[in-house]
Amino acid sequence: MNTRREFVKNSAGLLMASLLPWNTLAHQLGIVDKVGIQLFSLPKMLEKDFAGTIEFLAKMGYKEVELFGPFPFSAQVAQDRWKSITPMLGFSGSGYFGKSPKEIKSILKANGITTPSAHTDLDTLVNNMDKLGEAANVLGHKYVVLPSIPDDKRQTLDDYKRISETFNKIGENAKRVGLKFGYHNHGYGLSPLEGQIPLYLIMEQTDPNLVFFEMDIYWTSAGGIEPISLLEKYPNRYHLLHLKDMKEKKHFSGDGNTAPQWFELFPYMTSAGDGVLGVKEIVEKAKSTGVKHFFVEQDLVADPDVALKRSIDFLKKV
Repeated sequence: MNTRREFVKNSAGLLMASLLPWNTLAHQLGIVDKVGIQLFSLPKMLEKDFAGTIEFLAKMGYKEVELFGPFPFSAQVAQDRWKSITPMLGFSGSGYFGKSPKEIKSILKANGITTPSAHTDLDTLVNNMDKLGEAANVLGHKYVVLPSIPDDKRQTLDDYKRISETFNKIGENAKRVGLKFGYHNHGYGLSPLEGQIPLYLIMEQTDPNLVFFEMDIYWTSAGGIEPISLLEKYPNRYHLLHLKDMKEKKHFSGDGNTAPQWFELFPYMTSAGDGVLGVKEIVEKAKSTGVKHFFVEQDLVADPDVALKRSIDFLKKV
C-alpha cells in the first residue's frame, strides 16, 4: 500500500507532467520508445552466433527485431534463389538460422526483445500464408512484409496494377491468419512510368484496411521523393519505417529500377543522425502519421558495434 508521502510525490509528478508542453514531454521520454533493427544489418554475426548477437543488440538497447527470409517453410523457388546469391553475399544464414521458432522466441525473450515483423518473398506470401501464420503465432509477429517486387513483375504500369490486385489478396489472407501485410519500397516505382508514379498507383489501388507499408527513408530519398511528403500524402498507410542516413544527398543515376543503381549508393549509407536526411524530423512526422515500428537497417554494415550503436544512441534522443 502506498504511503501518504508516496501518494503526494506521485501526484506532484503527474501534475508537473500535465503542465509540460507535449513536445517537451515527448522529447524527454523519447519519441521512439522501442528502437528496432532489421537483422539483415548483421547476418554474418547472426550466422556465426545467433544467441550472442541478439545479446549484443540487447545490450545496445534494441528492443525489437525484424527477421528476414527465406524460412524453412518458404517456397522452394525462394530458397533456390537465395542459394544462388549467397556465395556473392558471403553468408547463407537467414530466417531462423538453423533454429526452431520456439528456440528463437526463447532467445529473444531472454534478452527482452520482441519481433513484430518479418520479411519474406512474394511466392511464400501467395502460397504459404498458413505457415507464416503458424510461425507468427509462436514468435509474436504482427506484420509480414514483402521487401521487394520481383523484377519481372514491375516492368510496366499494367504490372503494377496486377501486383496491386495481388497485394489485396495477400492482405485478405494475412488478415485471415491474424496478420497484417506490408510492402517495403526500394528504389524502383518512385519515378514516372507511363505518366504515373507506380508507388502512388499501388497506394490508391490497394485496400487501406488490408495493405500497409514500410518506408525505407534512404531509398525513398534516393528515388527523389521526400519521406515527410510521402508520410503526409498517405497518413496511416505506413506502419513501419527503416532508418539509416545518407552522407550526402544522392539520387539514382537512372530510374532506380535496377540493382546496379542501388549498389552505386551503398557507399553513402551511414548511421542515423550522421547524414543529411533529417532523420529526427522524419521520425517525428512518422510518429504523428501512424508509424508504429522503427527499425534501424544498415545493410551488411561494417563495424556494427560502432555504427549500430551510433544509430540507436541518436534515436534514443529524438
